[in-house]
Amino acid sequence: MANSTIKGRAVIFTQGGPTAVINASWVGVVQGLMLNRDIQDIWGSINGIDGIMNENFVDLRAQTVETLENISYTPASQLRSTRRKPTAEDNARMLDVFRKHNIRYAFGIGGNDTSESLDIINDAGRAREFELRVFHVAKTVDNDLMENDHTPGYGSAARFVANAFRGVSLDNQCFGGLYIGVCMGRHAGFLAAASALGRRQPDDGPHLIYLPECDFDLEKFARDAGDVYRRLGRCVIAVSEGIEDATHTPVLQVLSAGGGLEKDSHGNVQLSGTGALADKLVEFLKDRLEKEGAAKKLRARGDTLGYLQRSFPDQSPVDREEALALGRFAASCAQSGNIDGSCAIVRASDNPYRPDYRLVPLKNVAGKTRRMPPEFIGPKQNDVSDAFIRYALPLIGELSPVGALDLTKKVKF
Repeated sequence: MANSTIKGRAVIFTQGGPTAVINASWVGVVQGLMLNRDIQDIWGSINGIDGIMNENFVDLRAQTVETLENISYTPASQLRSTRRKPTAEDNARMLDVFRKHNIRYAFGIGGNDTSESLDIINDAGRAREFELRVFHVAKTVDNDLMENDHTPGYGSAARFVANAFRGVSLDNQCFGGLYIGVCMGRHAGFLAAASALGRRQPDDGPHLIYLPECDFDLEKFARDAGDVYRRLGRCVIAVSEGIEDATHTPVLQVLSAGGGLEKDSHGNVQLSGTGALADKLVEFLKDRLEKEGAAKKLRARGDTLGYLQRSFPDQSPVDREEALALGRFAASCAQSGNIDGSCAIVRASDNPYRPDYRLVPLKNVAGKTRRMPPEFIGPKQNDVSDAFIRYALPLIGELSPVGALDLTKKVKF
């Protein structure tokens, strides 16, 4: 059994894609550890586990209170990041560094890959009989971590998506036409679903939302869009980058006839980074609706929201406070005799909304993906349900008001 008063240094690192509140998470850890006498120093590793192996550390205790406060409002990771998954050689190197500097506490802020990396490091430490306290602090804009009601980073990214589609819907009212926006989400549709959170009037966009949890059918897609366009003279559509057909083939691959597509470092088809999916979907719908006579020359545009979703400097106030709180919770777990675990957000209450924090086994999160539950998806599989709106709306904070002109107040002659 680990000694609850083990003395040593703590290292904090961030992994994977940044978010608008990832800094708030590690600032929360620092705040929670600051008065603990058993922890001699609090170091930040620059560029995740790469920084540990290269002994590239910054002294976080030496930062001023004002500096840490300002950093907690700052998007993206001030500690930088990496997507490296540790090999056996990497683990050996990190454990050598831990032993050299008496680092006994490791806090990794990241998604399911980060939790998996920490689990691997933890197992390696046990095998070498080096006592470690290893804690994963949940983070991801995709909102796809098991054991979590939602994850820090999602609320702010969802806020951006909601505002982006609210703005583009108002723009679309001016001239009509077709608009398609592609959101992040290879396997989980939470971000595309957030496009619905800015709707206030019955005809507000997005009018259609397509998620990777549902089989995507191009013919149904064309019918759905045509019905909306004929009714309103316009149609705004939100799409997850990971939409697939019934054979689990990415729709971008279907539209590209399987050729000429970029692939990422893992060999997966690059879904949204190039803007190709938005362009292909717009081309498909424009051609179909013009041939069907819905419009002679359809005004049509497509965008890929891309990195804008992750680190836009407009945090959800709820998201920031929860990120700080989860970081402090991770620190308290480490100081309460816990050996390891993943720090997750659970929902204590819906009305009023209230979060709570829980330590769960690393292996419950590591390498696993949470998807949108069926009750969050509309019956026609081209929109979200009221249950999703109730779930997500408290997470994004209050949006600025918008007005709608009463067009019935006509001038009479």
